[in-house]
Amino acid sequence: MKNPLCWVILIGVAFLLIQQGLPVHSQGDSQSDNKVMDNITVRQGETVFLSCSQGDLVTHSAWLNRSSIMYAGVDKWSVDPRVSLVTLNQDEFTIKIENVDMTDEGQYICAVQTRSRATTTSVHVIVQVPPKITSLSKDVVVNEGSNVSLICAASGKPDPTVSWKVITPAAQVLTTEDEYLEIPSISRQRAGTYECTAVNDVATDVQTVELTVNYAPSLSEGKDVGVTLGQQGVLQCEADAVPAAAFEWYRDDRRVVNSFDGIEIEDSGALSQLTFFNVSEGDYGNYTCVAINELGSANASIVLFEVIEPTSSTLLQVQDGNSASRAAHTSTCLLILLALQLLLKF
Repeated sequence: MKNPLCWVILIGVAFLLIQQGLPVHSQGDSQSDNKVMDNITVRQGETVFLSCSQGDLVTHSAWLNRSSIMYAGVDKWSVDPRVSLVTLNQDEFTIKIENVDMTDEGQYICAVQTRSRATTTSVHVIVQVPPKITSLSKDVVVNEGSNVSLICAASGKPDPTVSWKVITPAAQVLTTEDEYLEIPSISRQRAGTYECTAVNDVATDVQTVELTVNYAPSLSEGKDVGVTLGQQGVLQCEADAVPAAAFEWYRDDRRVVNSFDGIEIEDSGALSQLTFFNVSEGDYGNYTCVAINELGSANASIVLFEVIEPTSSTLLQVQDGNSASRAAHTSTCLLILLALQLLLKF
């Protein structure tokens, strides 16, 4: 390394400028020995190139960051493997920093020593960081009527904007630009998937929260069923409940179970079916379906009634009745005609 005294003077001047704090500019100033270049904006993970002009009269040049020498001429002083020399000639002195991180943000100075004076060129590197959701509410399970508070916090540079919206059910419209989403006295219709979005100039981060609302069962109105003796009959009971309801069937005060002869109870999700494979006289009557979960219960009454199919004898009776009716109608018409003829004679 030639003339160590020059290096000491040059680097001492550069560090003095750093300690004094050169202003950050977006416009260059070519009239001063201490030039300030436009800010360089780079995204986290990218490569930044730092370059300053040289000249025929340059004897020494160096690149420095806020606390240390990075390159003195072709000699690398930085121990950071991400820093390397790109070009050093009479026209330019360029180094690069790969995989830029937030710690690389700040001021950099290119110090140049000519035979007559020392000059510096400073540049401020701004590192942009994509947003990252750092704190998000876990999936939530609440009872209907409770107050719900969801939080979504995010980091990034520039500071990200955080917003909430409902994904499902799609019919709902709920959008808020805030870290917190407050839902007072929540109803079952508000259950679904909630999406938090953090966005800045660099990128977008999205995460979701599942919101489950528990409520007591409610039953659809029971539909009475008519069945012919000896045929199959099915009573159905449908419940709306979260968590899903358990079903019980009763005949009067007596519970109906699968062990009863000729009867089967089948539960499938929100639906329960009570099936009679061969309806007898004793099966007709009023049945009660009860739906139960941890928040409450509901019941509905369903009647199984008899439907009588027409037989051959009842059909003959109907036919005879129709014949008698037609004969009576014909006699009445004849009497009316005779009466009219008598009136015309007079």
